[in-house]
Amino acid sequence: MSFTTLITCFLAMGTTGWAQYVLEDDYMSGGNFFDKFSFFDGPDPTKGFVNYGGEGVAKDLISSSSSNVQMRVDNETISPNGRASVRITSNKSYNSGLFIIDADHMPTGCGTWPAFWLVGPNWPSGGEIDIIEGVNEQATNAMTLHTGPGCSITDNNAFSGAIVTDNCDINAAGQDANAGCSIKTESTNSYGTGFNDNKGGVYATEWTSSAISIYFFPRGSVPADISSGSPTPSSWGKPLAQFQGGCDVPDFFSDQQIVFDTTFCGDWAGAVWSSGSCAAKADTCNAFVANNPDAFTDAFWSINALKVYQSGGSTSSKVESTTAWGYSSSLSAAEPTSTSVWAASYSSSAIPTTFALSSKPVAPTPPLSLPVTPPYSSGNATKSPYPAGSGSAIVTAPVPSGTGSVPVASPTDISSTRELIRRDSYEFGIANADLQLADTELESSPPLHAFAAGGEEAFEAAQEAWCWAVVRTVRHEVKNITMSAWILPCINT
Repeated sequence: MSFTTLITCFLAMGTTGWAQYVLEDDYMSGGNFFDKFSFFDGPDPTKGFVNYGGEGVAKDLISSSSSNVQMRVDNETISPNGRASVRITSNKSYNSGLFIIDADHMPTGCGTWPAFWLVGPNWPSGGEIDIIEGVNEQATNAMTLHTGPGCSITDNNAFSGAIVTDNCDINAAGQDANAGCSIKTESTNSYGTGFNDNKGGVYATEWTSSAISIYFFPRGSVPADISSGSPTPSSWGKPLAQFQGGCDVPDFFSDQQIVFDTTFCGDWAGAVWSSGSCAAKADTCNAFVANNPDAFTDAFWSINALKVYQSGGSTSSKVESTTAWGYSSSLSAAEPTSTSVWAASYSSSAIPTTFALSSKPVAPTPPLSLPVTPPYSSGNATKSPYPAGSGSAIVTAPVPSGTGSVPVASPTDISSTRELIRRDSYEFGIANADLQLADTELESSPPLHAFAAGGEEAFEAAQEAWCWAVVRTVRHEVKNITMSAWILPCINT
């Protein structure tokens, strides 16, 4: 396939627009919120006076239903070695999206350092987005990005907050270590006691290729489009913060996972203890936290909703069902098998987990430019999380692990692929001329017929079939593929 043809098809697809945000993940759905997260078990990276004991400790501090989730800290025992608390990280990661959280209570009080944030791999290379964060008796929210060198922000008069620091580099000259680029708000109901007294509200973080914007809506002022499940950020007015300017967002933020935590003291809450109102309560932050369990009855998260939306194609790390070079409309969870975590998206920093599967038409084998050997052992195969009859399943990866071979497609597979493209082109209004061009290339392409017979040009045919599947899949807004892994092989074809 020519690059010009591919671009023509993408332009045709774009005429219908991708502005509408579509729900990708509802973390409250099914009442199994914590199954979608991993519990942190280890020393606090911020040197907090805290005991993150994994799920063993957390099980006595958490509760969940389909309408509310709570994460508390120990408020009953003297804790000379650090107070028990909860830190969780989502099993799934994202490369863009609209992240909406509704909370009616957040941790507050002297010694506390709660945060709701996103973080990428190989910190700070993958970036960090702090959405809700503060310490001790702080009255307003601090929103911050942390990166390596080369990312900074400017005031474009498009947000209501004020820039505190403008260089996102954790080692930026002239800023405190790990200060990042930070924007503050004067809204006293955005954090801590003021937030809780007003029964909380909704934070919405829109992460696109050009900017990261954070909105806050106090209880009683939540837009109707959020409540109805059809969020439209363009109608919301100015956000509290918008991070843009001297920063190529996709270069600095990738594979972000959702994190909740409540730590104590440490590099921030402990460092400012002596200069704040809490100093009168104890000589040190650690001493106060250790000896005053009843001071932490208000140190809890109460979450009513957590949803992630995508506009157009998703760039999450969830894995899509695959089949060998064709279209399958009959997937069923009644006969689940298994798939490599690698089957549709490869990332050297991915974390193996249980992946949900889409029931949409499936995509062909990954292009040959991706690694053939999965980055995980065969023991990471996963089973379908859906009950029988849900219309979803996991199928075996079509490229055997480590073989370097590509299965030979039958003429039926190629015919199915051609029919899929023809059907989708009509459905989504691709111009007739482009449709005819696509059909002509598929009908008469010698590489495709050579591939069907297992001939020498199988590689080129594989690339061509793959690129057409890209067009089909992007237009269908499949939610489960890292988009760059799909498009780059086509550009190089």
